[in-house]
Amino acid sequence: MSALGPVWAIARKDIVLELRNREIVVSLLVFSMLVLIVFNFAVELTTVNLAVVGPGILWVAIAFAGVLGVNRTFVLEKERDALDGLMLAPVSRDAMFLGKALGSFLFMLVAEAVLIPVFAALFDVSLMRGETVVVALLATSGFAGAGTVFAAMAVNTRSREIMLPVLFLPVVSPLLIAAVEATAVIADGGGWGGLGAWLQLLGVFDVLFVAGGAILFHYVLED
Repeated sequence: MSALGPVWAIARKDIVLELRNREIVVSLLVFSMLVLIVFNFAVELTTVNLAVVGPGILWVAIAFAGVLGVNRTFVLEKERDALDGLMLAPVSRDAMFLGKALGSFLFMLVAEAVLIPVFAALFDVSLMRGETVVVALLATSGFAGAGTVFAAMAVNTRSREIMLPVLFLPVVSPLLIAAVEATAVIADGGGWGGLGAWLQLLGVFDVLFVAGGAILFHYVLED
């Protein structure tokens, strides 16, 4: 529990800041809802292409909003000169990484809790199932872990809003593809049996991105 204390303290700091200014979650919700509404009018889904196109639309909205969210967590630190103070704290870099990743993970989950039901209603897709929750948890874990590393890397660049998606999205694309395919199985009425391979793939990417992110985060902050 003593090792988890700093992790929760850093995540709690981000949560308290968000409760005060509501910048990250509101931005996530507004942006992702806008993407869904645009796709709702731009793409005509039928029973033929619903399981193919629908999950891609959902995860495009989640991915773009997630990039915005992980970027904002570090921008707030940078704008208020708090990043240097965080680095001087007697806390391991692993704890800093896990705390920041946990905060981004929770922010994305809040947005997804609103976004997925809205998507299901707009596109008439049956996604309100336990399988969807598991896929969302696994995909968001890896996304937040990798995003934390790349956001810390991009925050010190002049064009961080451009650099983050350019560097981050190609790396995380296998995770998003697995999430899209798993969601397509769910939208098509499949159960746990059809999700086995995709869930295993999501789990592997989670381990790679979280463990690799914890290792790389130390060097990213020092540079």
